[in-house]
Amino acid sequence: MQRISIVSSNLASVGYESSTGTLEVQFHSGAIYQYAGVPESEYSGLMNAASKGRYLDRFVKKAGYPAVRVA
Repeated sequence: MQRISIVSSNLASVGYESSTGTLEVQFHSGAIYQYAGVPESEYSGLMNAASKGRYLDRFVKKAGYPAVRVA
């Protein structure tokens, strides 16, 4: 999946596949996670958030979307 570099203290890049609802996030640590079943509205919200790390935590992680570490 192709990711876009973003400005964030915690996240390095973000990608999204609308056909599967897969959100892929690379952290500055190098870890890459994929979150399943994420609506496009949440991806848009993440990309437009003032604090992308906070948004990811609140609206993706704590919302319970299944996550898998892929790297």
